[in-house]
Amino acid sequence: MTIRIGILGYGNLGRGVEAAIKQNDDLTLTGVYTRRDPATLRIATDGVPVRSQAELEAGVDDIDVLVICGGSATDLPVMTPKFAKMYNVIDSFDTHANIPAHFANVDAAAKASGKVGIISAGWDPGMFSLNRVYADAILPCGRAYTFWGKGVSQGHSDAIRRIEGVLDARQYTIPVEAALDAVRSGANPELTTRQKHTRECFVVAADGADKAAIERAIVTMPNYFADYDTTVHFISMEEMKRDHSGLPHGGSVIHSGTTSDGVNQVIEYRLTLDSNPEFTGSVLAACARAAYRMNAEGISGAKTLLDIAPAYLSAKTGDDLRAHYL
Repeated sequence: MTIRIGILGYGNLGRGVEAAIKQNDDLTLTGVYTRRDPATLRIATDGVPVRSQAELEAGVDDIDVLVICGGSATDLPVMTPKFAKMYNVIDSFDTHANIPAHFANVDAAAKASGKVGIISAGWDPGMFSLNRVYADAILPCGRAYTFWGKGVSQGHSDAIRRIEGVLDARQYTIPVEAALDAVRSGANPELTTRQKHTRECFVVAADGADKAAIERAIVTMPNYFADYDTTVHFISMEEMKRDHSGLPHGGSVIHSGTTSDGVNQVIEYRLTLDSNPEFTGSVLAACARAAYRMNAEGISGAKTLLDIAPAYLSAKTGDDLRAHYL
């Protein structure tokens, strides 16, 4: 059985989903949908139609699962419930504080249509969330720590690019090694935001721009940089394209706890990613498989990775999993 997947939105994440589909024999891309003029969109997969979002809204028969690659935190709360009324859907909504409300809205829409809507799929939220729950279940007398990086934060980079006089920017989130070492030792330290991560910014300024003012605007920016030790480097556009064109990321979830007095246990799950969008796209593709299988069994409503048995995600049979992975 081949699962037919449509992609709504074709930025970096959409291309990541497409790359993941190519790696899986049981998945096929049947259409890419865009709010732009379809004639302006070119994709790498030969023969896959590029269609308008309006056509998707009218109903398409060749999609088993729709992967929604929203461009902002404001897109997915609208788009996912809307399309859950018609299709099994997957999204990567990542505003942690708003996940409960988003889940409730998608749950109502998907249950009404008899579809499955998997939300907040990716690595955080997503795979990191799953590992936090596993670790807490195993070591309830403990504490979880999450470290991100070293990697490009796309949201923070965008925030810098909105500053007057900035032509381009990349911001790297970097874990503090001393904090990592303390957590891995089982010491269960109390760590502030500043003690856990630093931020390093590479900025291309326009000719004649006030670089001192740009640097002040960055390091004092609330909710982004003010709570961190932040370093700003001004570089040329050539250096930016040569040295900072990729989107690497990663991080660790570390849970440190005890099982009896004086007996320390540490669980760590770590990611090192050359391409954040391609890895996230791979998680979304696996979730598309799970959504299709769950719906075929009569399951409906919103789900997260916390609700999905691993066997639903894998392309392998139950016999293969028990023989080679258990």
